[in-house]
Amino acid sequence: MAAAFSSNSENVIQRQVDVQERRTTPAEKIDEFYEIQKTCEFVCQNHFGKVALQFPDELLHDSTAVAAEIERITQAKVFILGDTSYGSCCVDEVAAEHVGADCMVHYGRACLSPSKRLPLMYVFEKASINLEKCKSAFRELYADTQADILILYDVKYTHAIDHLVTLLREEYPNVVSSRLVVEGEQCYSHGLTIRETDGDQIGIHFGRQLCLKSGLSIEKYDVFYVGQDGPTLRNFMMTWNRCSFSSFDPLTSTGRLESAGVNRALMKRFYAIERAKDAKVVGILVGTLGVANYLSIIQQLKETIRSAGKKSYVFAMGKLNVPKLANFLEIDIFVLISCPENALLDASEFYRPVVTPFEMEVACNRKREWSAEYVTDFRHLLPGGQNYVPLGEGQEECDETDVSLITGALRSNKLDSDRAESSCGSSLVLRNQTLTVANNPAASFLVTRSWRGLEPKLGETPVAKAVEGRRGIAIAYEEEGA
Repeated sequence: MAAAFSSNSENVIQRQVDVQERRTTPAEKIDEFYEIQKTCEFVCQNHFGKVALQFPDELLHDSTAVAAEIERITQAKVFILGDTSYGSCCVDEVAAEHVGADCMVHYGRACLSPSKRLPLMYVFEKASINLEKCKSAFRELYADTQADILILYDVKYTHAIDHLVTLLREEYPNVVSSRLVVEGEQCYSHGLTIRETDGDQIGIHFGRQLCLKSGLSIEKYDVFYVGQDGPTLRNFMMTWNRCSFSSFDPLTSTGRLESAGVNRALMKRFYAIERAKDAKVVGILVGTLGVANYLSIIQQLKETIRSAGKKSYVFAMGKLNVPKLANFLEIDIFVLISCPENALLDASEFYRPVVTPFEMEVACNRKREWSAEYVTDFRHLLPGGQNYVPLGEGQEECDETDVSLITGALRSNKLDSDRAESSCGSSLVLRNQTLTVANNPAASFLVTRSWRGLEPKLGETPVAKAVEGRRGIAIAYEEEGA
């Protein structure tokens, strides 16, 4: 095998790369697996002419077969959406509007965040699960048969949960299960209806309705999660961090306790909040264009950050990675606006921390304090939301100081009056024949850089005809000698 940076260009070009082959679903199971008939009912009953099908990467191998069958039955024009701009769990309504779609069908794992632009139907993957092994793992984890236990699950196991609850209630009478309820009047959700129960309905959280015993809060329940370790489970554990969690992984048919890592995760998030308090320049990352009210949280964050004497910039760059964010070293910290499942980004490899809107509010809003309460859904932080906390009156004029727990230096929350004035008036001044930006932290950082990018020199470069460029790869162009 050739080395990754081999000097032999021939070996580099001809090197074989192992690619995992994905098997397509058998034709006789396509209808059942992707609910073709129900999807066609959705399209025909509403007389949709253009349909957008959104597939995650792991299901794209079946996309052409599904699209062809839907087109054959409905005579509608079908478009396949792949490689979504942000997380595949979110509905990519922007891509659907680019093709003029009348509705959307979302396949695979979903965060169930509400969307408001287009009529929507969810089709969840029906993953296999051994219910008997799940029951055995449940017995090992919970010795007390009278315990109050809440069952949460990944959406791809929705089809098996009712049967699982029936099996468990033979020994555990106090087991209750959440129900998927997709918010939004335009959502056509087969099987996702609110069912009557004997318990109290405590609202809808992350697309799930929790029906608990009368007078019993969720903190009094143990939580049993069916699914793999991932963003969905982490989101639940951070939100309800006072509950004891355990899980069952249907892929390995094993169960385990999960609560041990919650305190460590909370301490990491608290450290990120301290970094946010020290930051002077904040980058607001737009991580979704489909979740309802994302524009409202952007505006609220800008006001909150400004009230704490910090400067903010808004970035929209699709899927995040280390090289993208490394281009903005003048930014001290980033705050990510996304769906709840993508909010808790592992930023250990990034050059700057990435925090959630809730953490940024804890850092900037004097009236919001750090506690056991943790909010991953930014909609709850908006006016009218259950976790909304207005800015303190006179916060901008307040000159309170505290000590950074990271650097040990004093820091002030007072808004810089010069910076406030510059944001309202002209921010450009002519100095020494060079155009600079006054009172602008990012511009000041740019001035100190040794390399500031390519100079455009508009109108100074002569026009030239296009010529043929080099051939080959950068390590060894064809015209270069050996």
